[in-house]
Amino acid sequence: METPVISLGHSPDPDDAFMFYALARDLVPCHGLRFEHILQDIQTLNERATRGELDITAISIHAYAYVSEQYALLPNGASMGDGYGPMLVARKPYTREEIAGLKIAVPGTMTSAFLALQIWLGKPGADLNIEVVPFDRILDVVEKGDADVGLVIHEGQLTYQRQGLVLCEDLGVWWGRENEGLPLPLGGNVIHKRFQPEMRSQISDILRSSIQYALDHREPAVQHALQFGRGLDAESADRFVGMYVNHWTVDYGERGRESIRRFLNLGFERGLIPHRQELEFVN
Repeated sequence: METPVISLGHSPDPDDAFMFYALARDLVPCHGLRFEHILQDIQTLNERATRGELDITAISIHAYAYVSEQYALLPNGASMGDGYGPMLVARKPYTREEIAGLKIAVPGTMTSAFLALQIWLGKPGADLNIEVVPFDRILDVVEKGDADVGLVIHEGQLTYQRQGLVLCEDLGVWWGRENEGLPLPLGGNVIHKRFQPEMRSQISDILRSSIQYALDHREPAVQHALQFGRGLDAESADRFVGMYVNHWTVDYGERGRESIRRFLNLGFERGLIPHRQELEFVN
């Protein structure tokens, strides 16, 4: 019998590389399944999810609002900003009121960072002066003055000061302050509903095993992740991985579910998401 091949989309970033290290190297049991790793940026994965193209994919939690009819949320593999999150950086400090009237470079309109920005500013994207820029170019764009403010995700959160930029607001800190210390839900893994519930649970267990293996074998997993570090040294890569692969990633539990519900419901109530979400989680 031919081994079933399951497409697994994730971004070419250190945190995703770390959590799927064991899967990529065949270090955990896959129970007769084979995973095809498809590495693409999160905006592309968000768009592919709207077309239902991948079996499993990393996705922005914001984007789940547009694919919830096709995909269920897996409890593992999520990126939760626990006291930190997307950052607004600039060449000089700006207030929230000032930022609302400035040109902002953003990493994509379906990203959770962009939904958080709109909620924080109290304005929809249509009322903002935004420019969509690949996330790994945002710091350069702001440094050169082609945008006033940059909405920074990924390793730029650790490196923006090298380019002479300053922090205006950390949206993860703001979210926790406003929501009883809940983490800001940024990214998650989803599985297509064409899989039966039993298969969804089995695949969830395999992904959990891969994440736990990396956490238990941190040094080789970080070395594997370094190839996707875009200039990070081993120490910075380890720090970045620690921010986004941790106990929340193994299983975000009820607090993680509540944070996702609250984030998407608030987006709907502010008119930023077209309909209230009926969230479906894999058990």
